[in-house]
This record gives sequence, C-alpha cells and structure tokens, in this order.
Amino acid sequence: MARNHEVTVPHTLLDKNGELQEPGWSRSLLQTYDRTKIKAPKFRIKEWDYYLVLGDDFGVAFTVSDDGYIGLQSVSLLDFGGESPWEHTETVLNAFPMGKLHMPATSERGNVWYGDRRLAVSYVKFSDRRRILCEFQNFYNDMPLKAHIELQEPPMDSMVIATPWSENPKAFYYNQKINCMPASGFVEYGGKRYEFDPSRNFGTLDWGRGVWTYDNTWYWGSGNGVVDGKPFGFNLGYGFGNTAAASENVIFYDGKAHKIDDIVFDIPESFGKKVYMERWEIHSSDGRFEAVFEPILDRAAKIDVKFIVTDQHQVFGKMKGKAILDDGTVLEFKDLLCFAEDVHNKY
Repeated sequence: MARNHEVTVPHTLLDKNGELQEPGWSRSLLQTYDRTKIKAPKFRIKEWDYYLVLGDDFGVAFTVSDDGYIGLQSVSLLDFGGESPWEHTETVLNAFPMGKLHMPATSERGNVWYGDRRLAVSYVKFSDRRRILCEFQNFYNDMPLKAHIELQEPPMDSMVIATPWSENPKAFYYNQKINCMPASGFVEYGGKRYEFDPSRNFGTLDWGRGVWTYDNTWYWGSGNGVVDGKPFGFNLGYGFGNTAAASENVIFYDGKAHKIDDIVFDIPESFGKKVYMERWEIHSSDGRFEAVFEPILDRAAKIDVKFIVTDQHQVFGKMKGKAILDDGTVLEFKDLLCFAEDVHNKY
C-alpha cells in the first residue's frame, strides 16, 4: 500500500473480524462506522466530538465523549488578551457510559446532547452549518458560562484517517478533522461577552470513533485563518497508531485539501525536559510546511489515578511560515492563532 494512500471508494470501515478494511486517509467519511461491528469490549470503545473555536484573542472548546468506562465532558475558556493570558477548563466525569450517550455514527447528520445539574451542551447539525449551545453553571469562581455559536459548513474537503495499531488488529482510530468553518455567535462569562467574526474567526471539529490501545503519545496541531482573501488551515499530527498507510497531515486552502508528508514538532528542551513555552519549530519531510510557533499559553493538565494517567500540554500561540499547495503555489502566513499539543495517555 502506497504511503499517503487515499481511500476513494465508499465501503464499511470494519470487516467481519472487526479489523480495518482499508487503512488510509480520505477527504470525507467514505468508510462507514458501525459500533456493532467492533470486536472489542464496550468499555474499550471511545467516541468523542471536540470543537475548538478561536476568536481574535480568545477561544472556547467543548468536548462530549463516551470513552467506555469513563465519560469526559468538558468546556475550556481561553483568554489570550493582555499581559496575563489565562484559561480555565471545567470537566464532568461519568462512570461507565458505554454507549449511553448515543453518539452519532457519522458527523454528517445527527445531534449530540449532554445534560446534568451543572452542564447542558448540545451540537445540532444542519445541512450547511453546526450550532453549539452551552450553559455551564458555576463554571469558574462561582460564575456561569454561556455560549451560542454557529459554524458555517460550506462544501469543502476535510481530513479523515483510518489508522490501525500493529500490536492489536482489533484496535483502530477513525477520525475526521473539519477545519475552516466560519464562526459567529458569542461566549459570555464573568460579565464579559466574547464575540466571533465569521470573516476571520473559524471553528474546527475533531470527530473520533475507535478502540485504542492502552498507552499512547500523540502530537497534534491545528489552525485556521485567511491567506490572500481565502480560508486557510492545517491539520498536523503524528505518533498515534500505525501510520504506514497514511498520515493526517493536510493543508486546507479555499475548500480543498492538499496532502503533505510527515511532520515533526521541534519542541525546545532544557536539561532533558521539554520547555513548552519557548519557540517551537515545525518541519515537514517534503518541505511543504515549515513554520515557527511562538507560545502564548500552555493548557496543561495531568491526572494520575491508578490505571488512568494523562499528561497533556495543549499549547496555544501564534504561527508564521509557509505552506506549499499541490500545484506548487507557496502560501505565506503569519500571526496565525493556533495550537500544538503533546499528549500522553494511559486509559
């Protein structure tokens, strides 16, 4: 199978043995996910929808997930303005949801909803847009958070990848990243109203379904902006599963996906430890994506509770560099608000 193999024919994701039929990437969800075809215990199945919406100097993220033996529902508010950028993430954990959230089998239709005494969040899918509604009581400092966001979704390519694990043929990762969705609406918290401008602010969807192995480290980066008057974005990632068939590295421009090869995040180190808040460099093996990343804020989180371990550094900052399209066109970008992360999970 060729490196960066593109799936172009629709078919079911898993075969009768519960293994991926065709590892590779595609521009839409051509392979059909069916939870009932998975040959693994229900407590190992992971299903999540994560939205990140970035404004001029702020951002908000929403996660609704059913990770088998644990559900993780969270909201993050990020404020990059002023001399003291800050963020707060509030998380609700649920024991053994194992399918009770009824996460849709596709991102193309179906709605997502979660509610309890503190948090109500919904994702509503329309034909040409997505709506995010959220009310989080006592989000931070005894104050609530409220959000009403619309993400326009014109016809455009996305990045979809079906990735296996070498050590377990029943494990797989089916993931879609939809970039460059113009954002409008608002977030309210602490007497402040944060508003999105669809002419220059965008949302990203990270939609994932699968069965993972227990211990994984991944690197992921994503950003959106406007270059030469047209929507521009990128999805960069590596380290997760066996990517011999294809990587998830894609440049988006004016609705089209341009596939690139391997990416490396050059994270500075001091005395053998990574220094996340110093300047990173990002390189592609084919020279088609070269960038410098200047961190503003590290959304760090670490949990170590017996068999559940997570060590996350989602670093937000500004990026500048160049991206080369399939036809050789060179795009230069600067001051692009985005993130790059280094995550280690055991669960």
